Amino acid sequence: MRRTKIVATLGPASDRPGVLRNLLVAGVDVCRLNFSHGSPDDHRRRAQDVRAIANEIGRTVAILADLQGPKIRIAQFETGSVSLQVGAKFILDAELDPRHGNERRVGLDYRELPNDCGAGDGRVVLKILDVNGSQIVTEVVTGGKLSNNKGINKQGGGLSAGALTDKDYQDMEVAAEIEADFVAISFPRDAEDMRNARNALTERGSKADLVAKIERAEAVVSEDVLDAIISASDAVMVARGDLGVEIGDDRLIGVQKKIIARARALDCPVITATQMMESMISNSMPTRAEVFDVANAVLDGTDAVMLSAETATGDYPVETVLAMAKTAEGAEQTDQARALGARVEAQYDRRDEAIALGAMYIAGHLKKLAAIVCITESGSTPLWMSRSGARLPIVALSNQSRTLARMALFRGVMPLAFVPPEDQPMSYIDDVVVRQVAETLDLPGDSQVLLTRGDRLNNPGGTSTIKIVSVEEARRIADGD
Repeated sequence: MRRTKIVATLGPASDRPGVLRNLLVAGVDVCRLNFSHGSPDDHRRRAQDVRAIANEIGRTVAILADLQGPKIRIAQFETGSVSLQVGAKFILDAELDPRHGNERRVGLDYRELPNDCGAGDGRVVLKILDVNGSQIVTEVVTGGKLSNNKGINKQGGGLSAGALTDKDYQDMEVAAEIEADFVAISFPRDAEDMRNARNALTERGSKADLVAKIERAEAVVSEDVLDAIISASDAVMVARGDLGVEIGDDRLIGVQKKIIARARALDCPVITATQMMESMISNSMPTRAEVFDVANAVLDGTDAVMLSAETATGDYPVETVLAMAKTAEGAEQTDQARALGARVEAQYDRRDEAIALGAMYIAGHLKKLAAIVCITESGSTPLWMSRSGARLPIVALSNQSRTLARMALFRGVMPLAFVPPEDQPMSYIDDVVVRQVAETLDLPGDSQVLLTRGDRLNNPGGTSTIKIVSVEEARRIADGD
């Protein structure tokens, strides 16, 4: 079983007949709705289609609503685009009519940008020479074609824009309406931004888990700030595009590894994103560098890897998912991937967390064990288990749809819907669960599974029991023989 999860962005490419179904069959675990593009009706339709197909093929596939955030963009050119020459002067003008850009100047959708900039800032394309009122005077460092509504980043961070815009608040209404399982917050600067987002979502009736997109320099300025953001979130995303611009690509790989390590240490799922298989937008095979990029993220312990334009607008969306899945599976066979997360010397405050890690220790040392099974209400036990690099599949059963969706993002965890039989003792329910898992995984009769659960159902945080169950005996009892 592939342990690393795949997040795929939906768009015009996935709207083609049969493509969405093939994406889910190929192994997509989470479908991303990019609220920077598309209409609310597009997002409603795609969410409905995902759930219908997932139900039809018998898989849990979660929905991630990704809010645009304060993405700073240039306005439009009179001719649609211009070509900038190296050494030429070019002005970003917050007061210019948004439709009247030309080869000398262009408008801005973020009017506070001149107040956030100073002479000497800049990265690859434009170097700021001066700031005069609403105008940012720049020199072209690297020329090329510049077209309407392209995004702008400021190296080093320091933009005063908040993490949530008026559009984001409106999109939260849509996310709540479609019952998105995850909502991604773009450009949070600190934990307070995440707390404000959670309050805003709750006010709109959403119970979605929050994903912090780490893409501002301020978010990685210190380990304390990063840890606070992670602790205020339900998952984090290494959003390498904008983050790379703000901190520099030379620092990006080290920061990516640090974010993954801190997220794992704090028991927070982490997604690695941006340009992972970019060449497959127009090619049917990835480059070797892209294969290595995905594999390295897997070896570092990322819970999920994400595809953006590759599946939203690319020519080979299904082939890209298959290539990513194959790459992840290959990386997971290494000793380095299997050694992740061993914490046998740690001390725990919670009984259920100690049970989870104790189960993983047993699983690593007991022969003939074929799977790890947990009956879970909240998903906490399989989350802790997922921090380990266990060789065995972790099957997490729940009758809570929200918990199943959460677990779609956990590395190494297979969510499985389970409706417990009524008025039956827990020992019999154990056997029913093991039979269901054995059928799902096609386990041989002479194998065993390790089972964790609480003393009773519908008791979040109540995991207190570890059992070793024979598959053959469980089948016999569950079938009434």
